[in-house]
Amino acid sequence: MKIVSLLLLVGITTAECKKSGSDSPIVSPPVVVTPGDDYKDPVAYGTPFSKVPNTTDAVIYEVNLRSFSAQANLKGLQGRLDNLKSLGINVIWLMPIYPVGQLKSAGGLGSPYAVKDYNAVNPEFGTLDDLRLVVEEAHKRDMSVILDWVANHTSWDNAWIANKSWYKQDANGNIIIPPGTNWADVAALNYDNADLRKAMIRAMKFWVLTANVDGYRFDAADFVPTDFWKQALDTLKKFDTRKLILLGEGSKKEQLTAGFQLNYAFDYYNALKSIFADTQAPSALFTTNTNENNMLINGTYKLRYITNHDVTSSDGSAISIYKGKQGALAAFVLVATMDGVPLLYNGQEVGCPNKIDFFNRDAIDWTTNPEMLEEYKKIIAFRKSSAALKIGALTVFNHPDVMAYEKKSGTDDVVVLVNARNTTVNYSLPTALQNTVWENGLTGDVVNLTTSVTLQAYGYLMLKK
Repeated sequence: MKIVSLLLLVGITTAECKKSGSDSPIVSPPVVVTPGDDYKDPVAYGTPFSKVPNTTDAVIYEVNLRSFSAQANLKGLQGRLDNLKSLGINVIWLMPIYPVGQLKSAGGLGSPYAVKDYNAVNPEFGTLDDLRLVVEEAHKRDMSVILDWVANHTSWDNAWIANKSWYKQDANGNIIIPPGTNWADVAALNYDNADLRKAMIRAMKFWVLTANVDGYRFDAADFVPTDFWKQALDTLKKFDTRKLILLGEGSKKEQLTAGFQLNYAFDYYNALKSIFADTQAPSALFTTNTNENNMLINGTYKLRYITNHDVTSSDGSAISIYKGKQGALAAFVLVATMDGVPLLYNGQEVGCPNKIDFFNRDAIDWTTNPEMLEEYKKIIAFRKSSAALKIGALTVFNHPDVMAYEKKSGTDDVVVLVNARNTTVNYSLPTALQNTVWENGLTGDVVNLTTSVTLQAYGYLMLKK
């Protein structure tokens, strides 16, 4: 077995790369030193964080370091931690912080998902000490930090490529890109190889111990065999003094059985986008919600979002997808209150209009739309205060234009009304809600319901008993 942290890589240039008939770049193999297998876990740095939130309490925020601050690095993130705290965030997800491969077929600075070295910090973003300081300062503010982990593939100049059997190959023995993709800047890993599995798990353990991070968001989880996820997650859970967040970018039920606490609500996002595009009825969201919940096992949840780094790259900004600032807020009310765990992507909270390209430094103007930022804070605070919103039983009130539902947990009782149309709607209340008295969950005002409620275009009302 090769000790991955000691492999020495001789870099290549993009001029040394070309496409083969298998769409795989042919590169000069890295030079490696292969010591004996005397691996030991690194010495743990810091004290395990004792306030990692329960899954139902999590509000997750995805940070793209290239866009999040003017410095575009970890020091820039550190300088904005108080902003995340005031927003109501308690879990920070960092997009990959590792060195990027030199084959940048997608252009710009290269994809952070083309990992050149699993055990190093990309100098573009800073140093290991910078990462440690971010984690320490986040912990002081009662926020967890999770790293993005890319298990499906590596860059073509990752030192692991010297171990050809660790990679998928075509009939001619050429290492290939991930099947079914056009990701020419990465090489597909082969999980039939036991040594690869061991090296990957050791690399995962490295950051938990070396930087005191609180878990991972696992990229492209559907592409990696479920039995590997069980092997890896079982190993991570042996850190019995640590509470780790384990989020998979996948949709399979067996991933939850294998140990993920969360995986993706892909269908929910697609239904939400279609409703705001007027190509599906609002009822489609409840159908999708039920179908996704039926895939869960006890203690697991779906990650719900209106945007993320992939969405903004493919579909545009949230205010573009949801027909403006008010539409984006209405959509977020749904993902924050219906079921599941909410995610925000950097810039969403100020209505960033840009289609952020994570291959480049697309800076966010944090001074835009301060009223949106304040509204996001109120929505998140209401969610965090309400057991009903986090875990309550859902009752749906079907309507052709309004997504209306009640959630109850014990004595906690909440009603949410969201106008899915870009026009004013007069919503006739169901009998159960008529002539009742509530409190506005965002303002604290008393609300006396009669027989109907007028909701402005993409308007919403969040009520509590």
